[in-house]
Amino acid sequence: MEFIDLKSQYKTLKHQIDAGIAKVLEHGQYIMGPEIRELESALANFVGVKHCISVSSGTTSLEIALRSLNIGPGDEVITVPFTWISSAETINLVGARPVFVDIDLATYNIDANLIEAAITPATKAIVPVSLFGQMPRMEQIDEIASKHGLTVIEDAAQSFGATRHGKNSCSVSAISSTSFFPAKPLGCYGDGGALFTDDDDLANRMRAIRTHGGTARHHHTLVGTNGRMDTLQAAIVLAKLDSFPSEVRRRAEIGQRYTDFLNDVCVTPIIDQGNTHVYAQYTIRVPDREQLGKNLKEKGIPTAVYYPKCLHEQPVYTDLGYKWGTFPNSERASREVISLPMHPFLSDRDLETVTNLVRLSLLSSKSD
Repeated sequence: MEFIDLKSQYKTLKHQIDAGIAKVLEHGQYIMGPEIRELESALANFVGVKHCISVSSGTTSLEIALRSLNIGPGDEVITVPFTWISSAETINLVGARPVFVDIDLATYNIDANLIEAAITPATKAIVPVSLFGQMPRMEQIDEIASKHGLTVIEDAAQSFGATRHGKNSCSVSAISSTSFFPAKPLGCYGDGGALFTDDDDLANRMRAIRTHGGTARHHHTLVGTNGRMDTLQAAIVLAKLDSFPSEVRRRAEIGQRYTDFLNDVCVTPIIDQGNTHVYAQYTIRVPDREQLGKNLKEKGIPTAVYYPKCLHEQPVYTDLGYKWGTFPNSERASREVISLPMHPFLSDRDLETVTNLVRLSLLSSKSD
């Protein structure tokens, strides 16, 4: 059984994907070819914003977003300690300091009620992470940001296709960032990502930074980087985009069935009121995930842990001064979460197999 079945997706979309790749090979414009603008227009329309800027990865997108806001040395940016390191390391890469705020243990997203206490005169932005596939309480976060003159950058690497109160992820903050890493709900066959905004000036700045600081060749208005998405990857995402809404619906069905089968034996995902969930990962919490993972592996069922350590535990962040116990919800999640196979091509039979084995393992451990 595949944890994320990209092979079945390719077989289903083989004609579209192969045709898109062949078209690029024929015209030979591997950098900033016509598929780039086509994809950016399609993604902007999908999300419902004016501007989409494709980039080389989700990590690069966050760095470009921060740089477009002139965030640098002496500044602070608020994010969470329970996430992939890109959410924080990009803050360091621009010279600023990450400031962590604990998560809501129910949704694994930033606890918006704790944000204001973390704001200082040095704070310049908030980077809420839409973890596992659903959005945080963005309206509350935006209200706090507006009150303090801060900018919100949604890290939507795992939530593209999700909604909150009818609004798409990547459409509700000043800047949003997503990833097209192959394992994401909408992925390419390498690295890739995108930025979204309704602000014309920010869009122009991000486009310039993406391309060595300029939008015209040999004219550099900003210190930029090589952050371009390659044309082949754009063609692949384009080929997948038409079927993406149906895949999102199937993810929701599978997620709900997992929850229906497992919510009496473990902590299953809670969808916040007003949210939809794309289940980038279907993540449960159990007291002994190592044993559960071992039992499932013996039966050929793959699992994964996102994430076994919080960022404030990583050696690179010891200088921030955080101690164990500072973020109890993040710390508990990091020790208890385990993710089960999740993709739109998971069959009903495989779903039944996984849930039966999870139930058997957890119930037997309780009886012991």
